[in-house]
Amino acid sequence: MSSRPDIDIANASSPQAEWSPSSWKAFDARQQPAYENDAELGRVLEHLAVVPPVVTAWEINRLQQQLAEASVGKRFLLQGGDCAERFDECHPDIIANRLKVLLQMSLVLIYGLRLPVTRVGRFAGQYAKPRSANMEGPEGRKLPSYRGDLVNAPEFTAEARRPDPARMVTAYERSTMTLNYVRALGEGGFADLHHPEYWNLDFVTSDHLRAEYQAIVDAIRDAIRFTEAVSPLPIRDAERVSFFTSHEALVLPYEEAFTRETSKGTFNLSTHFPWIGKRTNTVDSAHIEYVRGLRNPIGLKVGGDLEARELKRILDLVDPEFQAGRVTLITRFGANEIDEGLPRLIDVVTNSGHPVLWTCDPMHGNTEVTEDGLKTRRFENILSELEQAFDIHRAFGTILGGVHLELTGENVTECTGGARGLEEKDLHEAYTSNVDPRLNAEQALEMAFSIVRKCRTMD
Repeated sequence: MSSRPDIDIANASSPQAEWSPSSWKAFDARQQPAYENDAELGRVLEHLAVVPPVVTAWEINRLQQQLAEASVGKRFLLQGGDCAERFDECHPDIIANRLKVLLQMSLVLIYGLRLPVTRVGRFAGQYAKPRSANMEGPEGRKLPSYRGDLVNAPEFTAEARRPDPARMVTAYERSTMTLNYVRALGEGGFADLHHPEYWNLDFVTSDHLRAEYQAIVDAIRDAIRFTEAVSPLPIRDAERVSFFTSHEALVLPYEEAFTRETSKGTFNLSTHFPWIGKRTNTVDSAHIEYVRGLRNPIGLKVGGDLEARELKRILDLVDPEFQAGRVTLITRFGANEIDEGLPRLIDVVTNSGHPVLWTCDPMHGNTEVTEDGLKTRRFENILSELEQAFDIHRAFGTILGGVHLELTGENVTECTGGARGLEEKDLHEAYTSNVDPRLNAEQALEMAFSIVRKCRTMD
């Protein structure tokens, strides 16, 4: 992977003036829950506005520096996790499995790409999801759409689908519990590179994948032993690994409640890395107005329906100081659309001068629906979009610095294909997602190896 000169973000100025955490209310706010009781909503938001934050500004600034490095090819971003977290999945085994698959993927990427990897999880706050319709269900019995556990519950009853402000408090509690356990695992030896063999491969059925992974484990273990043999000090940093959190900044009252003024500027302290989704990323949207005043690094989902001129206007609003690491563009087109859509966006961004980090979300543009109504994605289409993204960026002289995947550490059957050869008939075996289909742990690890093979063919 090519590189460019370092870009310093240390002297970046504060966000634009004439902005406040609530100025979004004067703009078009899409995908917002229709709460029935304004007084109840107000009490919840007042409570959340004074609770301890989920993350710190120091962590956020460290992430932005790492994203700046990824934008110039000196680091790779691995962003992954559930499409939508569930309150009842705030469980130690589920959290540990989610971390394990991200660790194993990052180990493959670090070894294969010869680059440090920044791990950003779609966890500790990914409780809200945009929906294409306000109502869903069979004709004659429509109910409000399930919008994630932050808003309502998936059970198909009127009470479950009622937007409930109290769920915001539960989301905050689950987020802090999740991140507390993530930090404890990361600092407590769970990710010790001295013993990567402990990250077992029970979920892998492919002998070839097992052999590839074991070869990497053996090579890393030998390298650490050699380094410590010639050094008087152990490699302490190999004993712990850091994770950053991310979620879609969708329900704006919740996000505003965690927007805090600090000595380093105004931050959303519910997450390190908020992103704006494809349904809310227009230049006149309340979501763009909200994030433009934050000091967090911002992710923007972009696809084929976003006009190039509008993208430039958004970048000018969100990144007026042209800060490296400030904006991550997460492209999502679909395997059949990326060859036409991505070059158009690369051209306008390059000409704009904004130093963005380009990443690829090869999941959302490749969603299909089976005859019996299940959403699924084909592994080969996901991989095809990702490989095309690498090729297109290379042809245009830009850098694809990361990947954004919906995945789980559980042995689900939601996406077809991969080493196990899952077919449509296999989907009902372990389909547990309430919203979008995810790669299972084996498919996710296979994707990491595929990224390495692709990058090596480009060297």
